[in-house]
Amino acid sequence: MITVRGADLRVGARLLLSDLSFHVAPGDRIGLVGRNGAGKTTLLDTLAGLRPPAAGALTRTGEIGHLAQDSRAADPTVTVTDRILSARGLDRAVRELHSAAAALGEAPDERRMTAYARAEAEFEARGGYAAEAEAARVAAGLGLPADVMDRAVGTLSGGQKRRVELARILFAGHGREGTLLLDEPTNHLDADSIGWLRGFLSAHQGGLVLISHDVALLADTVNRVFHLDPARATIDVHNTGWARYLAQRDADERRRTRERSNAERKAASLHAQADRMKARSATATTARSMARRADRLLDGLDPVRQAERVARIRLPEPAPCGRTPLGALSLTKSYGGGRPVLDGVDLAVDRGTRLVVLGLNGAGKTTLLRLLAGVEVPDSGRVVRGHGLRIGYFAQEHETLDLGHTVRANLSAAAPHFRGDDADKPAGVLSGGEKTRLALAGLVHSGANVLLLDEPTNNLDPASRDEVLAAVGTYPGAIVMVTHDEGAIDALRPDRVLLLPDGDEDLWSEEYRDLVALA
Repeated sequence: MITVRGADLRVGARLLLSDLSFHVAPGDRIGLVGRNGAGKTTLLDTLAGLRPPAAGALTRTGEIGHLAQDSRAADPTVTVTDRILSARGLDRAVRELHSAAAALGEAPDERRMTAYARAEAEFEARGGYAAEAEAARVAAGLGLPADVMDRAVGTLSGGQKRRVELARILFAGHGREGTLLLDEPTNHLDADSIGWLRGFLSAHQGGLVLISHDVALLADTVNRVFHLDPARATIDVHNTGWARYLAQRDADERRRTRERSNAERKAASLHAQADRMKARSATATTARSMARRADRLLDGLDPVRQAERVARIRLPEPAPCGRTPLGALSLTKSYGGGRPVLDGVDLAVDRGTRLVVLGLNGAGKTTLLRLLAGVEVPDSGRVVRGHGLRIGYFAQEHETLDLGHTVRANLSAAAPHFRGDDADKPAGVLSGGEKTRLALAGLVHSGANVLLLDEPTNNLDPASRDEVLAAVGTYPGAIVMVTHDEGAIDALRPDRVLLLPDGDEDLWSEEYRDLVALA
């Protein structure tokens, strides 16, 4: 359980949210909603104990499971199985049991039998083989195939790493007294995994605070909605499910509009009558009373809710280039000496082409874009850079940003005279959606004629997503895109598709659309 009393949240000198008071009890499934930058991730990090409130008090009881938006596994050398089992301390218990069994097999004696019995008791106390089977079910539900369970976490794709962290949190079994804090848990999940997660969260008996731009997940999961309003630095609490929240929000807006219209009409009438009466001494007192009454009518109204503004997103004007500015010949790449993630991939990106890369998580989609961008070097094969090539690379984990520098510093090369309220804010404190917008803004003056876009709509609120997709739709240069967002496919209007891991290239047809959600 989590209780917040009179809390203020700040990022630097900027006040995000003021005087917050609420309670997260067992059975509460809360959806945090609001535009990018409203403070959703900051609030979730505060609830998790990663940062203190600027004022007020926050108390937590029971276990907390927190999936951060940019979650990273603590140790890239541990195996996937051990990382998930570590949520209950089972990884250590399994290692000690195996070690004790090996020692007993070498030379069975009373001391080693005692050590084995002690290790076995510890293993069983932490759930034993039933818990191992449960961990495997959670991993499978989130789309982690059996062949990755013994691999080191550091060898996985970004999407697979995030699935591992989510599996670890869900396997922890926080129970009725625990609280799950999940920031965009469906990022990198395919349709089947999202369906499994929806069922898991609906059955969760503890508390849940969820940030997600997946409307279907919110509709099926939450029973309370907290809307963060940055203009008023407050939260509007709706103790209802998603569908009723939407209806209530629209009804409240219509009510506020109607009340304001009626009050303004009455106030105008009173002021007009007061103006006519104030010139005569006999009615001057009454006129002043009427004017004060009109002012009170307007003072009693709710403040006007300002429409949330979204800055336009532009992509670069592509510089002239040759017919085939980018290509690849027999690209092969593996990690840690394991099986190749990419094996002999050929590719030709012609001027103005629009190519979508499809494949399951771990098929090598991000690896391919990193090789094409020059961020990584292939084990064999080569990237062919054609005449006039200028690459603009958007990385799904925002690796192109320097999170230790300010927004202004990150844009210094692209927009040296950039100004704005957030110009001096460190990039590391931005929300995921704000980082996405910053990374895209850095491309504007690059003259890139080939854009490599890796999940460009992740973490974006609906309005920002629409802006990004509109920019993609009008960009005249070549685009190579990795996405699981069908709306991004509509904006891209691909003419070709590359299927990984096989490396098969084909002309786009609507038959491939079903593969997008599985990517």
